[in-house]
Amino acid sequence: MGVTRLKRKDRRNKTTSRMEVQFLSLGRNIELGSRSAMPKHSQITKNDEILNKLEAEAK
Repeated sequence: MGVTRLKRKDRRNKTTSRMEVQFLSLGRNIELGSRSAMPKHSQITKNDEILNKLEAEAK
């Protein structure tokens, strides 16, 4: 059997799922340590700070 091409829907799903995994892995810090720590100037870190500040004000 020859190589089968993915249909358009399957190609889209493959790309979407890969991007979701990448997004989730960027968005969380599970392990402690210098290598896994988020960069200080990362947008995710900035967003977390703002959300934490708003949450503290709401209480």
